[in-house]
Amino acid sequence: MKLTRTQKIEKGKSLSERLKAAQHLFFTEYQGLKFHDLQALRTRLKAAGARYAVVKNSIVRHALSNAGVAAAEAGMLKGPVGMAVVEGEDPVVAAKTLATFGKEFPKLKIKAGFVERKWMKAPECVALAALGSKNEVLGRLASALYGSVAQAASVLQAPIRDFVLVLKALEDKKKGAAAA
Repeated sequence: MKLTRTQKIEKGKSLSERLKAAQHLFFTEYQGLKFHDLQALRTRLKAAGARYAVVKNSIVRHALSNAGVAAAEAGMLKGPVGMAVVEGEDPVVAAKTLATFGKEFPKLKIKAGFVERKWMKAPECVALAALGSKNEVLGRLASALYGSVAQAASVLQAPIRDFVLVLKALEDKKKGAAAA
């Protein structure tokens, strides 16, 4: 179904509003995927806090310029392009979802990403997907900090503990000598 010019303008305006609100974007190549595969991808991305849509490249180009997003490389918007708009703060979960779906369905390829107001190429997006989520990274940091503090406390307690053990041994020795 062809869109009229006014429909394209309205769609571009609504998309630019969503892009202004979004913090992260991922652009994918999806050609060759079946409808139910794309629906499964949408379901997974929705759980990750993102929305996936297939939009005409001219509308995406217009919406990006209206949203104040600097232009990316020219080849990014060639051919059919799907766009994942991340509504949450954590881009890693959406990138990880796209990467794992791309492993299951090789026809889905990440073309580029717009994360933290910076454009990323496909290899950088895949590297981002290899990172842990924000909560996982914070958990690892807390574990490392707790481990170093616990180790320092153990080292500082060692002289006192050893002194108490020496006193206990002397007490046992004196009791043994007094009993004999």
